Amino acid sequence: MSRPRLALINAAHAAFDTRRNFRRELDADLVEFHVADEQYPDGFAFDGFVVTGSRSSVYWDEPWLDPTKEWVAEAIDRGLPALGICFGHQLLADVLGGTVEAMDEYEIGYREIEQVADDPLFDGLDDSFLCFTTHSDAVTELPPGATLIAENDYGVHGFRLGNVVGVQAHPEYDQTTAEGITRSKDLPDERIEAVCAGITDENYARACETKRLFDNFLHEMRA
Repeated sequence: MSRPRLALINAAHAAFDTRRNFRRELDADLVEFHVADEQYPDGFAFDGFVVTGSRSSVYWDEPWLDPTKEWVAEAIDRGLPALGICFGHQLLADVLGGTVEAMDEYEIGYREIEQVADDPLFDGLDDSFLCFTTHSDAVTELPPGATLIAENDYGVHGFRLGNVVGVQAHPEYDQTTAEGITRSKDLPDERIEAVCAGITDENYARACETKRLFDNFLHEMRA
């Protein structure tokens, strides 16, 4: 497989930045489906798929969620490799039988994440790596048979079940996206300003190392 064909399951409500970020980071032929606008894949003729972030929760009652979960469940049953990011990580966990719940505290900003298992998704990364986070839901119970691969003091930050992997943070974010998302949050002004003050060139340069996991996902798919 020289250049994989991936379904990009774009769950963002405002799709542009998400589309731009993933198209920059994934060296693959991406076929995008804006599921939050009820655009779904027609079939499974892909080498794998990626589920993006979203401001929705996997347990909300929105018309696009059940059809998206149904497609994802069948794609997994058919053996398609999958990568979920933030909401996508939670949706994969939910579809596979895990539990996603609201958190008591919002996690946002560049945060340290610890590897807790030797997983090929993190090949080349330090045991502790930096990534931008923004979420108020978390995977609180892993799917049956899944392995925890990353965590921090906010909880689960990565899991694997076969060729399905989820990552809670946002390695695809650039600085513009990180600041725009932060300023859109209904959080105290002082916290927003503190997070934005941490969106520095230095932190971004270190977080760019974490983007390696996209290449690792594609490499594993090609193997």
